[in-house]
Amino acid sequence: MSVDLNADLGEGCANDEALLQLVSSANIACGFHAGDAQTMQQSVRWALKYDVAIGAHPSFPDRENFGRTAMQLPPETVYAQVVYQLGALAAITRAEGAKMVHVKPHGMLYNQAATDTQLADAIARAVCDVDPTLRLVGLAGSELIRAGERYGLATRQEVFADRRYLSNGSLVPRSQPDAMIDTDEQALEQTLAMVQQQKVLSREGVWVPVQADTVCLHGDGEHALTFAKKLREAFGEQGIEIRS
Repeated sequence: MSVDLNADLGEGCANDEALLQLVSSANIACGFHAGDAQTMQQSVRWALKYDVAIGAHPSFPDRENFGRTAMQLPPETVYAQVVYQLGALAAITRAEGAKMVHVKPHGMLYNQAATDTQLADAIARAVCDVDPTLRLVGLAGSELIRAGERYGLATRQEVFADRRYLSNGSLVPRSQPDAMIDTDEQALEQTLAMVQQQKVLSREGVWVPVQADTVCLHGDGEHALTFAKKLREAFGEQGIEIRS
């Protein structure tokens, strides 16, 4: 059994290089919620150094609130913004002698695309038009995954180690006090259940089926590195290989 372990990078956190030594895929911020040309270049260089798969992390244009503001933009606007961001990272990646292999939307763009068919379609179409060999990463069971499949993209269904789930398979919104899992032990237990048993216990106490192709680690958490090491150790004990 194997699973991909991904982390969001280039967002201004001090842990990036250390975290890259523990994951198999990196989602690099493309400037709309965080990052700039220099942080993209540095992230790509580190990813190359540690043999980590390089992916784009496009967002709504919302640096003020780190891409977490809900926006109702026309699908063609979202399409153009995603193409723009993918193009920027693809050019930097190519200049460094590497290749961008996946796309994972960030923050509210990701969350809204999980349920908004038109938004999901605009993102998937942008990814397909930029490079149809790119993999599209989205919330397990979401509209974004279905949109990617409609466009013939390879998809990766994502689960979250440190986020609580609702009974419909969506994440508990960050605006609610119990959105995040408090302890490493609970997060490890949830992650192993998702990877090994393809299910997650919702906040309401209902087991929900999930497909766990890739597990997200939040690098901006207080104990991100400590938890990443614990998760790798737990995977190793269970014979779960980490690879992109």
